[in-house]
Amino acid sequence: MKNRFKVIDVNPRGFCKGVYNAIELAKKARLEHPNDKISILGELVHNKDVTSALSLLNIETIESKGKTRLELLDEIQEGFIIFSAHGVSPLIENKAKSRGLQTINASCVDVLVTQDLIKKYIEQNYDILYIGQKGHPEAEAVLELHDTKIKLVEIGHPLPNIDSSLIFVTNQTTMSIFDIQATLNQLSLKYPHAILSNETCSATRLRQEAILKLPDDVDGIVIIGDHQSNNTKMLGKIAQNKQIKNIISIQNLIELDPSLLDQCHEVAITAGASTPKFIIDAVVNFIKAYSQDETIQKEDYLINPFI
Repeated sequence: MKNRFKVIDVNPRGFCKGVYNAIELAKKARLEHPNDKISILGELVHNKDVTSALSLLNIETIESKGKTRLELLDEIQEGFIIFSAHGVSPLIENKAKSRGLQTINASCVDVLVTQDLIKKYIEQNYDILYIGQKGHPEAEAVLELHDTKIKLVEIGHPLPNIDSSLIFVTNQTTMSIFDIQATLNQLSLKYPHAILSNETCSATRLRQEAILKLPDDVDGIVIIGDHQSNNTKMLGKIAQNKQIKNIISIQNLIELDPSLLDQCHEVAITAGASTPKFIIDAVVNFIKAYSQDETIQKEDYLINPFI
């Protein structure tokens, strides 16, 4: 049977090494401590399907919109606490240990490298300009590294004014490669003496570049990932830069409106770095089947959650 539209698999997509390692650490903690209370300070990774799967292992995620990680910590009274892949500040680590909590650090290696860079330059008396998203846990952890030396630079906001001969500029690892480069260029013009270090992680960069490399005939793209996931949202921005006409952002197959696919001739499918394979497989399998038969049902392609 002839396909009604062409389906293109975009690679890489889905879990990056940091997300995979964080989830494996959480599963290992439950295996080694079957009867202990285990809590995660904020979402381990930004994906509600992962959070739900972890809850099946009796691992509780402590998250509340508008609350900082420091405030959320007060809600954990006992047992093990897992720090998310987005990084954690020494302030929170020390507070958790002082309260007798057993700590497990699931921070992504790339996030830790950026933090170490910032700490190195602070020790040399540099002022830090950090390009990131206000309220994002990765940025929150960085800003807590020092009370006065680190200033947040938000995309699209006026650049901060600082009077310093020692300036180091770096960024959150999950931002748009276009946004980061443009902001670095602006900062280099304003502060030509600044040291610049683009710390966009390879997983973020490769997933964005894969969209940019798509054929120009692609007129639709399905982006799978949690709507709060920054790296997933950045894939949408890259698709806009690529001028793909139909951008369909969904958390999972349940959210997909198949009629949107009927507007397309070539549909690419990608996923954020915190999207589980079982979610991706369900969407991909359904779309490929739907491209041949519009009468199929989504319910036949849903997969039981596992990570």
